Amino acid sequence: MATICDLPEDVLVELLSLLPAQDLIRACRLVCTQWRYVVDLTTLWKRKCQREGFYVQNLDRSISDWKIFYLLCNLKRNLIKNPCAEESFRHWKLDDNEGDRWKIEDLPGPLGREMPDPEVHKYFVTSFGPCFKSQLITLQNEGYWNELMDEKRPEIVVKDWYAARFDCGCRYELKVRLLSEDYIVLEEFHPEPVVIEQWSDAMWREISHTFSNYPAGVRYIWFQHGGQDTQYWAGWYGIRVTNSSITIGPQTL
Repeated sequence: MATICDLPEDVLVELLSLLPAQDLIRACRLVCTQWRYVVDLTTLWKRKCQREGFYVQNLDRSISDWKIFYLLCNLKRNLIKNPCAEESFRHWKLDDNEGDRWKIEDLPGPLGREMPDPEVHKYFVTSFGPCFKSQLITLQNEGYWNELMDEKRPEIVVKDWYAARFDCGCRYELKVRLLSEDYIVLEEFHPEPVVIEQWSDAMWREISHTFSNYPAGVRYIWFQHGGQDTQYWAGWYGIRVTNSSITIGPQTL
């Protein structure tokens, strides 16, 4: 009697490509030598990329490992939790909370403007004293195992949005650190503070940075942003921040 192992290789590739990646790696590879061989085939992982919309034909030459490419695409999401203040300050550590303290307001806010992204409805706003908040991301908890980070060094893309209100000057700062298991700083992005003068256009602006070819040993990502108003007015006239993101993806160049 014929069994599934008697199927032609291309048919077996098609069938196995329907299974979740975790089942393929943790179970199917252990069935027999033939299945191990098929699960490790580039064609299987390329087929999974096609099925799930990760495949772009002009990337063929720049992808050296389709399995890792698929796994990174499948994992990719915003690792910052509660980036748009929809859950109050949940997931954020308030490192500095001076003046009249952090506050959450609805867009566009007093003398402000709407965000380019219509899905964003709220923002965090600072006061006349230093206001900074942070998140610490544990990569293993998010599915990024140590060997992946050390051997493949996937790109880590950081983005943040900030704006001032029209009638008050303010200051914005961002600091992002890649940390080792012992919380040693392996690499850091800390641009010069942005100072916005009074009577600005109040436009929302994005800041972005990509970490690549960073040292091995990254186990955590620490993200901190904030600032204050520069005229020391009581209330919430300082920098506004929202829609922060950290994503990890495959290098395709």
